[in-house]
Amino acid sequence: MKVLIANREETTRLMPMDACIDSMEDALRLLDQGDAVMPLRQMLALPDSKNILALMPAHLGGIGSVGVKVITIFPGNHGTEYDSHQGAVLLFDTEHGRLQAIVDGTAVTAIRTAAVSGAATRHLARPDASDLAIIGSGTQAGTHLEAMLTVREIRRIRIFSRSTARADAFAATAEKKFGRAVEVIKTAKAAVEGADIICTTTAAHAPVVMGDWISPGAHINAVGAYQPHTRELDTAAVAGARLYVDRLESALREAGEFIIPRNEGVIDTNHIIGELGALLSGRIPGRQSPRDITLFKSLGIAVEDLAAARLILDQALKKNIGTFVDFGGGESAA
Repeated sequence: MKVLIANREETTRLMPMDACIDSMEDALRLLDQGDAVMPLRQMLALPDSKNILALMPAHLGGIGSVGVKVITIFPGNHGTEYDSHQGAVLLFDTEHGRLQAIVDGTAVTAIRTAAVSGAATRHLARPDASDLAIIGSGTQAGTHLEAMLTVREIRRIRIFSRSTARADAFAATAEKKFGRAVEVIKTAKAAVEGADIICTTTAAHAPVVMGDWISPGAHINAVGAYQPHTRELDTAAVAGARLYVDRLESALREAGEFIIPRNEGVIDTNHIIGELGALLSGRIPGRQSPRDITLFKSLGIAVEDLAAARLILDQALKKNIGTFVDFGGGESAA
């Protein structure tokens, strides 16, 4: 049995952003149509620390795949040589249960998260949205810039980070990679004001974007917070927006952007318009007017990792990229 082993560089090459956005849309539609099995992720908190081991299994019938992402989340790695998210995605077929691929989980998480935000932006942001603000300067900031450039004609890019040095480094790297000028802004408020698209990609536990900074007609992708006691947006920002989520069950349990305002009595479950997959399937409405503020709260779900791993396998077989290792016991990954 030949199994694809894709390291970080290979995984990145095999996940072009435009193809990944399309793959994420397909996976979320399958989820909405009931062609998926996806329990809530299990999170093991390491004693006396903020560090976590997460297990994220899923099955997607439409692509004949089942698998799991195993990943560690170490927030203290920000600013060090180590990524905050590290792990692997294991992909199996559903006919014989054959292991088909083991791919780098860090690259998958970085790219598929931004790709899902790209899908949300493609369907929720105003068609003429062109002014982008990114809050944060880490890995997700970079992949979100690529995703936003993929789905909209971006004319202005602003970034804010608590570390000016990291913001400057991000701007230099982005300008070299994409050939676009990136403005480093001194405050989050100045970065957000007037922006058409706002991406929050921080490790902050308390709000970094306030509702009264957000202009009418803006679209927001909130991706940094993933626990019920953490959030990047204040209550006013969430209450004033049309709220969409990747998975309702996960949002009700894990999304601090929703849970904290709900506990304050400001919003209730009805404030969530619905899941992104339902929007993509045409079952729920999207933006209703050019002045609507739309918000996509992303937690990251296992069907996204599974779809990404299948995309990587398909691309590897097509382009002959990656290492295929003989595990024994059956036919090849193909």
